[in-house]
Amino acid sequence: MLHEPTQTKLYAMKLNGMAEAYDEQRAQPRGAELSFDERFGLLVERQWLWRENRALATRLTHARLKQPACIEDLDFSPARGLKRSLIDQLSPCDWVQHHQNIIITGPTGCGKTFVACALAHKACREGHRAIYFYAPKLFRALSNASADGSLTPLLKKIAKVQVLVVDDWGLVKADECQCRQFLEILDDRHGHGSTVITSQFPVNAWHEVVPDPTVADALLDRLIHNAHRLELKGDSLRKRPARP
Repeated sequence: MLHEPTQTKLYAMKLNGMAEAYDEQRAQPRGAELSFDERFGLLVERQWLWRENRALATRLTHARLKQPACIEDLDFSPARGLKRSLIDQLSPCDWVQHHQNIIITGPTGCGKTFVACALAHKACREGHRAIYFYAPKLFRALSNASADGSLTPLLKKIAKVQVLVVDDWGLVKADECQCRQFLEILDDRHGHGSTVITSQFPVNAWHEVVPDPTVADALLDRLIHNAHRLELKGDSLRKRPARP
């Protein structure tokens, strides 16, 4: 069989990884020394990797993470209060499979967003879908969706993802309607998805940013009872000099 028609058919069937590996095997003189099963196994492995990498790229694009953070790049300096043992526990992403939440608190600039994005990035690498929202923008999106009639599709979109990141919770006080909409989001996700919350405020002060005490109780109940807590410390990382 001619090489070019084979390549054309592989690409037509979207077997790009296999097509690339096929070209490489033909270019390697020692490739002929491998058995048919060995060569075919290498082709299948390359196609599998190509498909997995493409799927990961799609998940990361849809996640819209604020920072390109990886769990391997986390800073475990003692002054930060970030425990390596807890990150090692979270790394396999069992917390996503068990629909558990993560609450990350600490002063401004201590790296809360980076940690949240790193955990969401690891979840994407493990095959889970994620989405990131800066809290004030989330509440504006909810208000706009209510005004233009697109609230239901937005709520369904958020409910479907396995990991929801809400960054800087409490930075801006939401009104009662927005808090009830956020409660609806958490209620839809309860037992079906995981939520990662970052905040400058300790959890015991969260009641202050929710106008209705009843809604505040309901929000905290859905967030806290099955949550892993990371309490970061230290000076702002933004004050550190840039690396040369």
